[in-house]
Amino acid sequence: MVRLARLLWLLAVVLFHLPLFRSTDPLLSPKGVNYEVAALMSVKNKMRDGVGAMDGWDINSVDPCTWSMVGCSPDGFVISLEMASNGFAGTLSASIGNLSHLQTMLLQNNEISGPIPPEIGKLSQLKTLDLSGNQFIGEIPSSLGSLTNLNYLCPIHFDADDQDYEFDVGQIRRFTFRELQIATDNFSPKNILGQGGFGVVYKGFLRNGTVIAVKRLKDPNFTGELQFQTEVEMIGLALHRNLLRLFGFCMTSNERLLVYPYMPNGSVADQFRDRHREKPSLDWHRRMNIALGAARGLLYLHEQCNPKIIHRDVKAANILLDESFEAVVGDFGLAKLLDRRDSHVTTAVRGTVGHIAPEYLATGQSSEKTDVFGFGILLLELITGQKTLNAGNGHVHKGMFLDLVKNVYEDKRFETLVDRDLSGSFDAVELENAIRVALLCTQALPGLRPKMSEVVKVLEAASETAGHIEEPQGTSPFERSYSLSRSYEYPPDESSFVIEPIELSGPR
Repeated sequence: MVRLARLLWLLAVVLFHLPLFRSTDPLLSPKGVNYEVAALMSVKNKMRDGVGAMDGWDINSVDPCTWSMVGCSPDGFVISLEMASNGFAGTLSASIGNLSHLQTMLLQNNEISGPIPPEIGKLSQLKTLDLSGNQFIGEIPSSLGSLTNLNYLCPIHFDADDQDYEFDVGQIRRFTFRELQIATDNFSPKNILGQGGFGVVYKGFLRNGTVIAVKRLKDPNFTGELQFQTEVEMIGLALHRNLLRLFGFCMTSNERLLVYPYMPNGSVADQFRDRHREKPSLDWHRRMNIALGAARGLLYLHEQCNPKIIHRDVKAANILLDESFEAVVGDFGLAKLLDRRDSHVTTAVRGTVGHIAPEYLATGQSSEKTDVFGFGILLLELITGQKTLNAGNGHVHKGMFLDLVKNVYEDKRFETLVDRDLSGSFDAVELENAIRVALLCTQALPGLRPKMSEVVKVLEAASETAGHIEEPQGTSPFERSYSLSRSYEYPPDESSFVIEPIELSGPR
């Protein structure tokens, strides 16, 4: 009798503590209910499943990892829902936000209707989201902007023609068209900062006082919604101190706009146009620092971005200057926004005559070495303080300016190229090195031009030794790989090629 009493007492203790044991599982509530099972069952109950794709989803199950369309991590957390193209109807349950470890949600090509639940914004680990091809109504919740890990978001279509298509990528802000209208005083001409092949750039003021630059792209219908999103994602992921950061965007059925931080010192081209100061704002040290910063920005685009980005219009007008006159490369990634094809072989050459590499001008094929050529011309502009092609001279023979620079280099008359506004204030060793780098970058054959990583190494070394007479010890990889004696001249059949000094795209 005593033994039976003890057994009953032990059983009572176990039953009393069982909920406590069960609640130690992070997926279980104090009552032993699996949070993820409950969330998934709510999703099932809100939808109409005409083909029985969710028949295996069972409220009594403690492990949803065996369910169809559900993927789990090794720890047993639900990390993916791949429910595309199953004919699901009904609405999307707000309980979807309880799947806190979800990384992939694919619901495209169904017939789901109703609003998009803002609770999706709670899925902090979400990386891929596709809700396209459904019948959602209303706006996309602003809470999606908090999904900092999101790297793919397929656009969602609404019926209204004037609807702002809202999607946020990481920390990039989505603006309404009305916000940008107010910020720019309805795109007033007095707020125009520049204009060219990509569109018009306006200065704007947000309500919190932030000063912005709004690029209103021309021909918005030329770029499809999906392509625009893809390029915005690519531009937004390129983060470097020497690259112009994409602050936000706006897309409607009739408009495509990009929003950037305002650069208070304009561009290098702006500084060269403003010649009214007694002392130039860009002294020699600043110019060489700008060259190094621009080179670092291009290096990042070419060798550290995945996928790599070819700028295709490296020039003084696209090198912006922040409050400390640090170089900030702008307009990268924009060329593809206005080209239908994905490759770098384009139907129209985009760039500025005088800065365009010969192979790009002849074939429309661009590469990293196209940008290297443009950088070489930019470096010469920083040295001379003027545009390499002066529109007042009429027709300009290709290579004429570069031939002049080569002759000066060979005769060691380096100082004759220096901007007179500097009044002889420059570093002679740094000058010779800069001219040499510029000539190597502008060789006619792209295979002979250095990589931007090699350019950066040489400019960094020159910056560190500026003012010192001693020659560096040993031979650099740049010196071993490239020499001015290696077929610098342009091919003979190009010697009579005449170019009109026009711009094919605009500043900023």
